[in-house]
Amino acid sequence: MEKPWYKQFWPWFLIILPGTVVVWTIITVIIFSQNSVDLVTEDYYKKGKGINIDLSKVNKAKELGLSALIDQKEQQMVLTLKQGSLSHFPALKVMYAHRTLPDQDFEMLVTADAQGIYRFTPEADISGPWFVEVTPHDEAWLIQGRVSFPLEQAIPLAN
Repeated sequence: MEKPWYKQFWPWFLIILPGTVVVWTIITVIIFSQNSVDLVTEDYYKKGKGINIDLSKVNKAKELGLSALIDQKEQQMVLTLKQGSLSHFPALKVMYAHRTLPDQDFEMLVTADAQGIYRFTPEADISGPWFVEVTPHDEAWLIQGRVSFPLEQAIPLAN
């Protein structure tokens, strides 16, 4: 007398093979859906159009003869603005954007002291590569550059 099919080896072997593939596919989808990487922005078209606006702001900064140096004194950031043809040191918006972790980006509004030096302390500890943008409060011009923290010496922000 022959055994029923569910007591034999081969049917279960043939069922387990695709079953394991289905289980591992579900696990993979769950892992990748919870741990996405935000390297490409969702509104890439608007960002692309915004590049042209940023370039005009960068050119405006060059026309005015503006440049900036950024330095780090322990936890405090020191920004020195060479004001070029500006008559005063304006309030600045300094934006720090992390290359791959957008949830760590932050922006600060800073003012200059009597010597034209901007000092501020970031809310969180920053280390590694960052993109720094410096604009006045009215966003008429832009100075930007890539900086890797911690700094050994002052680094110019190069457009």
